[in-house]
Amino acid sequence: MPRLFAARLLGRSLPLLLLLAACRPDTPATTAAPEATAPQQLRDDLGRTLTVPAHPRRIMALAASMTEMLYAVADTATIVARTQVCDYPAAALRKPIINSYPLDLERLVALKPDVVFTTTGITSEADAQRLQELGIPVYYQQYEKVEDIFRGLTDLGRILGRSAQAQRLVDSLRTELRHIQRLPQPHGVSILAITWTDPIYVYGQNTLFTDKIRLAGGQNAVVDKFAQPYPALTREYILKLNPDIVLGGSFGKLDSTFFRLYPELKRTQAYQTRRIYDPTDDLMSRPGPRVVESVKELRGLIWSPPAP
Repeated sequence: MPRLFAARLLGRSLPLLLLLAACRPDTPATTAAPEATAPQQLRDDLGRTLTVPAHPRRIMALAASMTEMLYAVADTATIVARTQVCDYPAAALRKPIINSYPLDLERLVALKPDVVFTTTGITSEADAQRLQELGIPVYYQQYEKVEDIFRGLTDLGRILGRSAQAQRLVDSLRTELRHIQRLPQPHGVSILAITWTDPIYVYGQNTLFTDKIRLAGGQNAVVDKFAQPYPALTREYILKLNPDIVLGGSFGKLDSTFFRLYPELKRTQAYQTRRIYDPTDDLMSRPGPRVVESVKELRGLIWSPPAP
């Protein structure tokens, strides 16, 4: 209805509306239901119980992966800080820095966050307990499968009152992952992913990498499950594994460092075919909303042809 016509119509009807209103019996005014204000009683992935405000307005993460998750789900105006290693997305760089190791408790407390998010292996439970004693709840997440990251994003959406945003993101990521699964899959390609060279630490069987590489069409060369998620391996053990691919640096870099230090490992299939690759570190090490991007990158490396 054109605005001018509506205004004229309202003007003609106004006396009648006022008369009708005066003749109506008194009735209670209808008001919107008050917004829920009861604190949330939560249990995190470590089984710890904590109380979080119904609508957190000041939040932060002590893990770079969770900072990425907050930027993907939360109202970014509520994110009050980042750690010294949080560098993605670019908007995070504009936030104040809280040192995560060692944890700068004083500076963190001064920011008065309603809740702090972190992951296992990043923040000690002793630090978390200290923060909670100071009135700041700490919520842990942990991930063994890609699906755990999707669940984590959903949980963040629920806690922060952003369930719709989180669900749209998770649905999109699952759609991308299903598309990857419909592509031709290689078989039997074993991948050894190195995290440190002296001593040799690798991504073990009980890490998120195992699930990502499975979804990419390969398999973790480390088939045994060690107590530590990132076990130290002997050269003899690696020779026995004889991986098809080694991740951890370019061929030139590892040839002049790792394989110079351990020349016997040049007998592995990966070295013989020069299938030594350097995946994006952030994608490899951060269990966050870019996890499907990591799976796609790993798949591309698996399908890279051996050197002639």
